[in-house]
Amino acid sequence: MSERGFDIRAARDEDVGGILEIYGHYVRETSVSFEYEVPTEAEMLERLRAARVRHLWIVATDVSAGAERLVGYAYAGTFRARVAYRYTAETTVYVRSGQHRRGVGRALMESLLEGLGSKGFHRAIAGITLPNEGSVRLHESLGFEPVGVFREVGTKFDQWHDAGFWQRAIDPRG
Repeated sequence: MSERGFDIRAARDEDVGGILEIYGHYVRETSVSFEYEVPTEAEMLERLRAARVRHLWIVATDVSAGAERLVGYAYAGTFRARVAYRYTAETTVYVRSGQHRRGVGRALMESLLEGLGSKGFHRAIAGITLPNEGSVRLHESLGFEPVGVFREVGTKFDQWHDAGFWQRAIDPRG
């Protein structure tokens, strides 16, 4: 284990259970995800496999008492389907409830952006359900800049939510 208390590695098929533990909290308890139902293991495995074809899916693991436990994950996917967008990726990061402010999200995003750069991607887009001060702060500290907000485009728990979008260059040429 690294000095920071967790390691970052590529996601494996067998990580799906841990990923669902993390994601399920956000689906059931928050408006961070606009999904209403937690995906099944088969659905999440399909998402993971599909994203790995061209993009990346990584996890942060903590080892205690000899068992590896996921404390976060991040992935990139297709921003838009048209071929002109092929060098732009949409990024997502989730940290296990109770594991925030340990640097997990930052480490995952830094690793994800580095990996996307090595795959030739030019831009990263992050969509954030608002309000979400922690996610906005994380992305802006990593160089993401706000580019727009869609007002009241999602509803969950009988409340309308805005969706904000941030972007940053991946390609060092900007």
